[in-house]
Amino acid sequence: MNSSESKTKSKLQEALSPIQWAEKACEALMSKFEPELLPPDRFHYHQGVFLSGMEKYWRETKKNKYYDYIKRWVDSQVLADGSIKKYKPDELDDIQPGVLLFNLFEQTGDVRYKKALHTLVPLLKSWRTNPSGGFWHKGHYPNQMWLDGLYMAGPIAIQFGKTFGESEYFDMMTFQAILMVKHTKDPNTGLLYHGWDETKAAAWADPVTGLAPEFWGRAIGWYPVALLEMFEYLPEDHTDKATLTGILQDLLIALTKYQDAATGLWYQVVDKADRPDNWLENSCTALYVHAIAKAVRLGYLDSKYLQYAWKGYQGVIDTLKLDENGNVIIGQICIGTGIGDYAHYIARPTSENDLHGAGAFILMCVEMSLAQKAIS
Repeated sequence: MNSSESKTKSKLQEALSPIQWAEKACEALMSKFEPELLPPDRFHYHQGVFLSGMEKYWRETKKNKYYDYIKRWVDSQVLADGSIKKYKPDELDDIQPGVLLFNLFEQTGDVRYKKALHTLVPLLKSWRTNPSGGFWHKGHYPNQMWLDGLYMAGPIAIQFGKTFGESEYFDMMTFQAILMVKHTKDPNTGLLYHGWDETKAAAWADPVTGLAPEFWGRAIGWYPVALLEMFEYLPEDHTDKATLTGILQDLLIALTKYQDAATGLWYQVVDKADRPDNWLENSCTALYVHAIAKAVRLGYLDSKYLQYAWKGYQGVIDTLKLDENGNVIIGQICIGTGIGDYAHYIARPTSENDLHGAGAFILMCVEMSLAQKAIS
């Protein structure tokens, strides 16, 4: 980038508000993909998190082309009888996009969206579990609980319980959330390990504890984002609400201690900033920023923590580039990854404008826009 391009970029970053950055991210992905062709051709969380971010943007702006884009993708996947064209019914990752169905059903009254929800969510009633009752992340990963799984199943199940009067889902998902933290929380750092295998059979599992070996950035991010989504529909007087609130607060406060002071970003392996091969990662940063700002907005964290969110937000904005058409390029996004050791995470490639990275970015920008409104 030459000095002229650098100055243009700097002026753009200063000029655009958080909600405008959210729109630019939506536009960048929309220019790349017709909704029916969002990869992969499957009902999957990559599309789900991106379009969940877009839905939050639409709620703030009511610009209907974004609602229409979401609807076109869902309609390419959900058939007239409410069945879903292509998904894996034993993977939590393929439950998550169902959160998009609630708003479509509310807006249109089309019963196929309701039928699709009743196809997806009741699968959780017979989900395979480890000996302690924790959901397997995928059918071919026996007994493995991953932090990511709470985002995939928690918000949709709690909203389903609230929407359709099936309160058993409240207890189901608060149990999963608490069990996960009980076994993955490190007492020294306050951080959460990526996963836990109670049987200790997974190649990555510690032979004594069954824990994954590292604190991977994005996995940790899904957990508080999920809790805050769940809290929007969980009854305030639910018996587990106070416990989960404490868990949320402890985790977010712990994360602030690992924010890079120079850039505002967080590292791919969160607690190992001293390793020269570790690198700063945008999607985990965006999820942490979103969660901290939302927790402040909803009264779960003191307003003094908003400074960490603004610092992280600006850190991500400072990494952005524009292509020749003026579309934003969000880089430093770790591609999807399984559980492994330090070398495994550090060797993962990065991508630009991938769906879950863009989704995390939009979630962050919409939430920071709400934070901006609150103080203006």
